[in-house]
Amino acid sequence: MHEKIVILDFGSQYTQLIARRVRETGVYSEIYPCTVPTADVAALNPKGVILSGGPCSVYDDEAPKLDPDLLELRRDDGSPVPVLGICYGLQAMAHLLGGHVQRAERREFGRARIQVEGDGAASDLFADVPDGSTVWMSHGDHLTELPDGYEVIARTDNAPVAAVHDTEAPHYGVQFHPEVVHTDFGRQILENFAYDICGCSGDWSPASFVEEQVADIRERVGDKHVILGLSGGVDSSVAAALLHKALGDQLHCIFVNNGVLRKGEWDQVQDTFRGHFQMDLHTQDATDRFLERLEGVVDPEEKRVIIGNTFIEVFEEQTDEIAEELGHRPEFLAQGTLYPDLIESVSFKGPSETIKTHHNVGGLPEELDFKLIEPFRELFKDEVREIGRLLDVPEPIVGRHPFPGPGLAIRILGPVTRERLALLREADAIFIEELRSNDLYDEVWQAFAVLLPVQSVGVMGDERTYENVCALRAVTSVDGMTADWAHLPHDFLGHVSNRIVNEVRGINRTVYDVSSKPPATIEWE
Repeated sequence: MHEKIVILDFGSQYTQLIARRVRETGVYSEIYPCTVPTADVAALNPKGVILSGGPCSVYDDEAPKLDPDLLELRRDDGSPVPVLGICYGLQAMAHLLGGHVQRAERREFGRARIQVEGDGAASDLFADVPDGSTVWMSHGDHLTELPDGYEVIARTDNAPVAAVHDTEAPHYGVQFHPEVVHTDFGRQILENFAYDICGCSGDWSPASFVEEQVADIRERVGDKHVILGLSGGVDSSVAAALLHKALGDQLHCIFVNNGVLRKGEWDQVQDTFRGHFQMDLHTQDATDRFLERLEGVVDPEEKRVIIGNTFIEVFEEQTDEIAEELGHRPEFLAQGTLYPDLIESVSFKGPSETIKTHHNVGGLPEELDFKLIEPFRELFKDEVREIGRLLDVPEPIVGRHPFPGPGLAIRILGPVTRERLALLREADAIFIEELRSNDLYDEVWQAFAVLLPVQSVGVMGDERTYENVCALRAVTSVDGMTADWAHLPHDFLGHVSNRIVNEVRGINRTVYDVSSKPPATIEWE
């Protein structure tokens, strides 16, 4: 059993970032809904509790409430369990204890500089955090009157109450978000909470995660068989390596050509997994079926559902073939689903708001006839990459940029046709080729081309053209939950644009996306 910090999810899109930052310090963390009974939290014997942010106001009728008993939790030795409230978590705690929370005159969103006040408890939470360092604000309400027994331990120019603590108990609250990368010393603050305030020693690592998952998979699966859908991306590839380590020949991988793969991907994936991994790989080219069902579809959510349902349909056919070989049907379906897929798709462990449906999540039909294995459902991309390296997955796969399950279908805005797919494949391949040849590929977290549903006038060879517009998108990020647009050199972008316009007949204009997440998402659909 690991030391554990429990995170109660009040609906923040960033809740898993808190867990990830805590795990980075070597302390295991788990997320539970804010509605979990306090007795269940106590039974987990946590070293500390963190209350996440959330989209509600504490005065909303449906706003999640904090159980007063949570602030009375005791350890086995009788000492109080430390609590840290973040944004809404702070407000819920203050509101419960008689403090006043009000709607701010203007919503505060973005960077601010923090000033730490006092010593003692303040120095515990803000140890090694310099005055004037940047924190990330994202809130519409703010604390205007402290509960009895609380005092301010940090402020910013716009937030006179940026952090507080209880003078009688190890209870803290911050109005900003230490979990996001935009807070310069956010990890330090969470490490201070985990080690200096909660007294953790640190006994969790990706290596221990691998061994525990291998043991858990073996125990859960027993002598049964598992099928897994391979795309050649990081998530499914590392999941396959983990499952193969745990189960060996009990794992059967299926690779489906859904017609919306990148250039050369159909052959590349087969060569990689039949060669390096020597896994049992079943393939089916279902391009015609997918494209026929996508014909005329414009709505991205409908595209996702069509691709998800058709994907499972083809899976069933391949599974029937595997069942004939085995003499029985595999019981388990493994997926490389990551937490960002879940938190942006469904209310997973709290009342978070849905942003979009992901292929591995909302696209699955309700009558799915498999037991699901999703070993990475609470991990982020960079954590999966680290696990992949531990499992000796080749670096060209481990370092590959994320690629969505619906593939190029959601990078074509508007109807998906063979002609438009051909244009996008070529443009995207040029962009990625140039990033690699200029040693920029590993400098960005994700890069791709998007085919826009507009045409523009151009002049080529003294002739008027009226052709498609291609958008280029490249972002820097740690985990995909937040991202900045990549400041690629202008000369490089000009060169890529020149190649696309000259080599891809049907595109006469390229544009570069300079939107960050938030407010935009990384993908366009």
